[in-house]
Amino acid sequence: MIEIDTLPQLRDPILVVALTGWVDAGLAGSGGVAFLQEQVDAARTFGRIDLADLMDLQQTRPMVHLVDGVSREIDWPEITLSAGRLSRDLVLCTGPEPSLRWREVLGELVDVSLQLGVTEAFTVGGIPAMASHRRPISVLATGTDEALVERAGAWRQDYTGPTGAQSVLQVMLGDAGIPTLALWAQVPHYLSGGASPPAIRAVLERLRDLSGLAIDLDGLDDQSVAYVERIEAGLSDRPDVVEVITAIEEGEDEVDETELPSGDELASEIERFLRDQS
Repeated sequence: MIEIDTLPQLRDPILVVALTGWVDAGLAGSGGVAFLQEQVDAARTFGRIDLADLMDLQQTRPMVHLVDGVSREIDWPEITLSAGRLSRDLVLCTGPEPSLRWREVLGELVDVSLQLGVTEAFTVGGIPAMASHRRPISVLATGTDEALVERAGAWRQDYTGPTGAQSVLQVMLGDAGIPTLALWAQVPHYLSGGASPPAIRAVLERLRDLSGLAIDLDGLDDQSVAYVERIEAGLSDRPDVVEVITAIEEGEDEVDETELPSGDELASEIERFLRDQS
């Protein structure tokens, strides 16, 4: 199922995973891995899993490339594995979660991780939260053993319910003897649908501190400031929205969502404003 070119020779590598499909609010996971890929030295893709027959292609569409109006190429969804160095050896795994055969697909990712000698793994993503864009993004952590979550600090102990392929992979890696930590940015729910530089930065900062990777965050600092400024500009003529955000900041137990603009208008209006300004 997995196609490997040549396994790279690595020393005590870290694995970082972002599988989208279940939830990736603010693109905190996929955006974070994309940012890492730009900084990794001597990065090369060495493996891939073709998901064309494992996806609901009406939900995750293949991409077409047109040149002068002529269809030239179709890119089918896939999970890719790449490796390089960022102060220490690093393996990046990214792509959409499959619709079918999770145990087989994720099992092969675990097998490759063992072959590569991965000593520690991190999964990254974002979760919509009742939070304000004016406050620092908090990052929730869960781990595969007590020592790991103690090292990470904050974690959640009380969730039972549906999950995504990324969390399943976390458990499978832990069962295989690879300590794995999940980092989830808590993204303001009204901004969760678009890319959030502050959320991406928050996840990568925690990853840097916990992994020892030499991640340069300077490029995200200016983006984060500009992002917040654009949101504030979009809110200048929406006192009703500002009132709700202020209530969130004041830590009220419940925000009356019936006072929000109808449906997802709040999120869509802010996101539309951000698109128009980009």
